[in-house]
Amino acid sequence: VKPLLARMTLDEKIGQMTQPDQEHIKDLSDIEKLSLGSILSGGSSDPKEGNSLQAWTDLYDRLQQHTQSSRLKIPLLYGIDAVHGHNNVLGAVVFPHNVGLGCTRNPSLIEKVERVTAEEMRATGIQWAFAPCVTVPQDARWGRTYEGFSEDPQLVRELAEAAVRGFQGNDLNNPLAVLACAKH
Repeated sequence: VKPLLARMTLDEKIGQMTQPDQEHIKDLSDIEKLSLGSILSGGSSDPKEGNSLQAWTDLYDRLQQHTQSSRLKIPLLYGIDAVHGHNNVLGAVVFPHNVGLGCTRNPSLIEKVERVTAEEMRATGIQWAFAPCVTVPQDARWGRTYEGFSEDPQLVRELAEAAVRGFQGNDLNNPLAVLACAKH
């Protein structure tokens, strides 16, 4: 990393730390012009061609192709919300909300859920999950309490650790591994 950083201009470093939503990139050549390092698909940021596996794969490939025209050819890190599976893709498994999974109190099950999610994400090329959600809801008036496994911090820790193992496996070099990113 140090030799690569030493070769980068300030603008390239800024670009590498910038993460626009793919639906707001109007000119895909901005990927190389701005040296973008990361792109995300937010909750409703789907491919314009639809939500099929092919549409997602084509979108990912199209975006990555633009990095090959950049000076340093650094691939994009692509992130997507995957709290309930890779549910933006038609035919992908949609899992229960975390509050329901938390009721199982079963780390092995949670790990399997996220392993399936990781494999479905990698089928589209995407390698970064904005999950697991590690919130510890204490107030039912919060509109997203369902995103937490439990109000018990110890149980949340145990299930979140299992979720990360499911996403990442034993080795991030594994082509089916997905980088987990705890949120909330």
